[in-house]
Amino acid sequence: MKAIVVTDEAAGTAGMTLTERPEPRAAINDVVVRIHASGFVPTEMTWPSTWTDRLGRDRTPSIPGHELAGVVSALGYGTTGLSVGQRVFGLTDWTRDGTLAEYAAVEARNLAPLPGDVEFTVGASLPISGLTAWQGLFQHGRLRAGQTVLAHGAAGAVGSMVTQLARSAGAYVIGTGRAGDRRRALDFGAHEFVDLQSDSLEDAGGVDLVFDVIGGEIGNRSARLVRAGGTLVSIVGPPETRAVDVLSIDFVVESDRGQLTEVVQRVRDGRLQTNIGNVAPLDDAVAALNPTVRATGKTVIRIRP
Repeated sequence: MKAIVVTDEAAGTAGMTLTERPEPRAAINDVVVRIHASGFVPTEMTWPSTWTDRLGRDRTPSIPGHELAGVVSALGYGTTGLSVGQRVFGLTDWTRDGTLAEYAAVEARNLAPLPGDVEFTVGASLPISGLTAWQGLFQHGRLRAGQTVLAHGAAGAVGSMVTQLARSAGAYVIGTGRAGDRRRALDFGAHEFVDLQSDSLEDAGGVDLVFDVIGGEIGNRSARLVRAGGTLVSIVGPPETRAVDVLSIDFVVESDRGQLTEVVQRVRDGRLQTNIGNVAPLDDAVAALNPTVRATGKTVIRIRP
């Protein structure tokens, strides 16, 4: 099969090559998915799991990518809940070969049915962004109606999902980003926007929940904005600043079939907009994943026409 592989951590996405790899086989409780579209997160190149297995051993050349939409082509021994020919989407294991390929072996529990009226490119754009936002807001942040949420990167792939889900849950949303992101953040549902390059973040005042996708100094300043009893949720590591009576949670997203189903249903009924940026075929994936200008939205690689 055709696949994108990486071999050099220092080279990052610039070290990607399109090559031939053996097709995967389905282990116990696995399915093999004939992939139609794959989402990609650039920070994967800094994740240890891209380069080593669970025991810390080198596993290169490895296939990156963890979001997929496609059709089940084979079942492993003991696999239940899915069938050959079924449309699926989901999030693959971090330490196995990923989804920038024509086929991938995936634990069946990590996949959810993809409704027939949802395009494969849309399905591939949802798992990491949708699940991260859902788990951060509702599972870890315990968001309630009437609370105020500070959503960093509100025009980005994750931040736009945070903004929309928080607003639909009855929260007041303050989005952040660069000046050029203002219109998109407001279109995704932010009530206010803070330009991190020219506005004062502290003018946002006290908030009940911060969803941090930036970290560093912005994360530290954001921690000081959380009201007593509030929560700072981060996907980029805990802030150095720890406020009194503020819960700080740093988490790694996990696949969940029920949550995937909730997210895709919201896309189907119009409550949730996708945030897809560049869509490119597999043959052009290396160039698409090494953009010459700053990309907005999720990059999706179309594996099959």
